Amino acid sequence: MNREVTLPLIVDDRGTLQVAAADVSKLLRNVGGRWLHLVEAGQEGLDEDTVATLTIELAKLADRIDVACIAHSSGTSSD
Repeated sequence: MNREVTLPLIVDDRGTLQVAAADVSKLLRNVGGRWLHLVEAGQEGLDEDTVATLTIELAKLADRIDVACIAHSSGTSSD
C-alpha cells in the first residue's frame, strides 16, 4: 500500500506560502512522537507495529513538505 500523496503548496498570487510549513511538519512529527510515547507507556488498544509504521509515514510526509517548501523558497522544483 505504498501510495504517494501529492501536496499542493498553498501560495498567493505573489508566490508567498500561506501555510506555515514548519508548523505543519512539526505537528506531523509530534503526532507520531505522541503515539510512540503512548505505546511505550502501555496504552491499551494501540498496536506497536501499526503505530511505528504510521509514525514513519508521518515523518516522511513532514520531510516531503520541508523539501517542497525549501525548493519553493529557493525557486527550484522538488520533482
